[in-house]
Amino acid sequence: MRTERTNAHKAGQFNLITWIQLAFAVAAVVLIVFAANMAWGDIPRLSDGKPDLSGYYDTATITPFERRGSSDDFLSEAQVEQNAQRSATWRARDLEGSDPNREAPPVGGDGSPGAAGNVGGYNAFWVDPGEDNFEIDGKYPTSIVIDPPNGRLPDMTEAAQERRRAAFRLGGDYGRRNDGTAWWYPGPGPYDNPEVRPYPDRCLSGFGSTAGPPMLSTLYNNHKRIVQTPVHVMILTEMVHDARIVRMNGEHAPDEVRRWFGDSIGWWEDDTLVVETTNFTDRPNFGRGTTRDLRVVERFSRIDEDTLLYNFTVEDPNVWERPFTGQYSWRQTDEPVYEYACHEGNYSMFGILDGARRLEREAMERAAEDSGD
Repeated sequence: MRTERTNAHKAGQFNLITWIQLAFAVAAVVLIVFAANMAWGDIPRLSDGKPDLSGYYDTATITPFERRGSSDDFLSEAQVEQNAQRSATWRARDLEGSDPNREAPPVGGDGSPGAAGNVGGYNAFWVDPGEDNFEIDGKYPTSIVIDPPNGRLPDMTEAAQERRRAAFRLGGDYGRRNDGTAWWYPGPGPYDNPEVRPYPDRCLSGFGSTAGPPMLSTLYNNHKRIVQTPVHVMILTEMVHDARIVRMNGEHAPDEVRRWFGDSIGWWEDDTLVVETTNFTDRPNFGRGTTRDLRVVERFSRIDEDTLLYNFTVEDPNVWERPFTGQYSWRQTDEPVYEYACHEGNYSMFGILDGARRLEREAMERAAEDSGD
């Protein structure tokens, strides 16, 4: 009996010691995790310790790509509030009902800002350009471009300027105003066939470099989705459901492999995801006269659990005399990426080309009348 009590007492001591040791072990693990989190910062991370960039982001902002007029680097609080109020006022005014008895717009539009001379288009219900200026470290930059320091793109090379002038002469989209006539007749012109139209017109990519690279804020559908794994990062753009696949720690595709969005590889530099994109086609998605020698380096880093800092550097020696850099913040959101149909079936392209043929016929008839034939 005594032996049994002794053994039970020893067993009780063993269990007590075991539980005490286990409690200390758990406490140690908690302290290690807490210390690691303190060292890593208060941002979400994956099991491998890398920042977790996955999620949905709203990239809309009313901050312009290039600085407008002002020489200041940052906006004051009063200016930020004024901009937000101006945006809200415009939205409220544009949502007002239209006069059903209004007259048709003048032929070719009235020349004011807007699609095709402002002949009529979306009201505020259909657009979402953002409601305020983005903020970084408590400051509100006056432009997305931060280098050159003046907030504007570098000077273009002489060759690039000549290409732009030639494109204008051939009917490129460089400021030509729609006046309701076939001003390009007898051609060549900007509506000769689908292939001469920009990618967005053909529903091949979104306008305004929304999918990039670099990825910019546009008139609407500014949501992005990032899906992150150790070997790939996918960036889905709402317009036109473009998906960029970044191969982690890989090598670029052979030089003969060319894509609209380029070929992207990525790696981590501390807590920053760096993505380098090359191998563009002769007409990169970014536009602005860029060429197959375009190179874009993007940097993604967490500011906090709700905000991502997107930084990019663009260089194309065939277009600009030096590289330029921009950055702006992306706000994480619970709102998902929606389907962007982009007039599937491309009926608008039929209208664009058919309208051009009609204007050309009118120009041909006027030319025949003037010649007396």
